[in-house]
Amino acid sequence: MLNKGVEAFKNAQFDDAIADFKRAKELDPSLANAQLYLATACASQYIPGDTSQKNLQYGGRAVQEFREILDRDPSSLVAIDGIGSILYNMASNPFDPDKMEESKAYHEKHIQLRPDDPEAYYWVGVIDWSLAYRANQNIRNECNRASKQAIKPADPLPPELAARFTAGFGQGVDEGISNLKKAIELRPDYDDAMAYLNLLYRQKADMETSVVARDNDVKIADDLVDQVVATKRKKSTASQPH
Repeated sequence: MLNKGVEAFKNAQFDDAIADFKRAKELDPSLANAQLYLATACASQYIPGDTSQKNLQYGGRAVQEFREILDRDPSSLVAIDGIGSILYNMASNPFDPDKMEESKAYHEKHIQLRPDDPEAYYWVGVIDWSLAYRANQNIRNECNRASKQAIKPADPLPPELAARFTAGFGQGVDEGISNLKKAIELRPDYDDAMAYLNLLYRQKADMETSVVARDNDVKIADDLVDQVVATKRKKSTASQPH
């Protein structure tokens, strides 16, 4: 039954594969590969952003199976990364900060097990930016609804709102910056990490109490944009045939 499921999976017959892997698991609950394949097949069917009931069931089933794998093998990086990825996608639409934090916790578990893997640090940084950015937008929208003088996207937050933003998300922004720097340290050409580090510094700029500090954060962010462009250009040149 397991081999039948693998064959169906290879042929992109995912619903058949899920049924076969489920049956294989029922026949032999100790068959770890059956549950791993089942979780992977459900995850492959989950479509980020699709809020239909069927799609959410695929995601929920994948998370459930991966969690059961972790119950038996707490060091399974496949399960840890699988849960972290699905929870992040589920948390993105509609936005769910609690699920974002839960996803981050799994990426942090990866770091504990494999501290030299840059991707896990990257995802912690991405999630910290997502939480801070959404909060920043909510603060601006609330202020704009209550005031006749709107805060434009490039405008700094007024001091009282900057203090509120810092109190809620300052620690997360600093954590995200630290993790993205670590990702780049481990992979110097990690342009995606550079891009999100730029975005996090722009969030940090909205927490500053002085013009000088804000301008310094914005300059760091602008320099990172240039670094991203240069890194992508270098990668593109290196990949071209000589």
